[in-house]
Amino acid sequence: MKRFLTVIFSIALSQQTYSRAMENKVTNKTIVFIHGLFQNPNSWTEWKKYFEAKGYRCYAPAYPFHEGQADSLRNSINPRLGNLTFAHVIYSLLAFIDSLPEKPILIGHSMGGLAVQKLIQLNNGVAGICIDAAPPKGIFSFKWSFLKANLPTINPLKRNPVCVPTVKWFHYAFCNTMTMEQTQIEYDKFVVPESRNIPRTSTGKQGKIDFKKPHSPLLFIAGEKDHIIPSSLNKKNFEAYKDKNSKCDFKEFAGRTHYICGQQNWEEVASYIDNWLGNLK
Repeated sequence: MKRFLTVIFSIALSQQTYSRAMENKVTNKTIVFIHGLFQNPNSWTEWKKYFEAKGYRCYAPAYPFHEGQADSLRNSINPRLGNLTFAHVIYSLLAFIDSLPEKPILIGHSMGGLAVQKLIQLNNGVAGICIDAAPPKGIFSFKWSFLKANLPTINPLKRNPVCVPTVKWFHYAFCNTMTMEQTQIEYDKFVVPESRNIPRTSTGKQGKIDFKKPHSPLLFIAGEKDHIIPSSLNKKNFEAYKDKNSKCDFKEFAGRTHYICGQQNWEEVASYIDNWLGNLK
């Protein structure tokens, strides 16, 4: 497995050439939306419609073993799901991006936000938007909400490599400003089983980011009331980037939780991203 992962990233890196400073102008009209843990492409349906109406070509690929309706995936768990690591996710995204006619804009939520960071590092995106991004290796928070929300998934003592979260956990980690009734509706529609090995491996070598390397424009978006990825952790992630010639911005949205992409008034966040992209032209 170690050799397999080394080959994956070696191939990806061998395809890239880094300039001394990345171009901060973006005219491409292709967007790839990358979902986070316990979600799949269905969580991006409204966002795709929004940006398609703005003239973008939009795609939302699924992680391996994540395609389908949430209730079906919960009721019939693929036995290979538990073996899925962060490197497997990145490899599948690299293959998808390679099939596109142009290098895309990348928009990712949670673990998808960390995937955006990794793909931008590999020069596979013209711009990246990281929404409530999971932290890369070396970026950590000691806030109680972060520990409480993440431990049930990454707990090394949990032997079952597949996690099916409870509605109670989803309410605390994602939907903490919503009622339990509202949370149940969102859970039923969108929550899927997840491999514990994705977050476990993302905190190690597979999730390492070279913060000194020049990169395409990046925007970090945080939710003020996010429990699982606190705004302060998002800011620490953003502040770790050091190349002064590479554009990197941060924006916190008041009152937003980790469910920022599905929460009421999500259009405000989408509009902010659209305007940010417009300013890169």
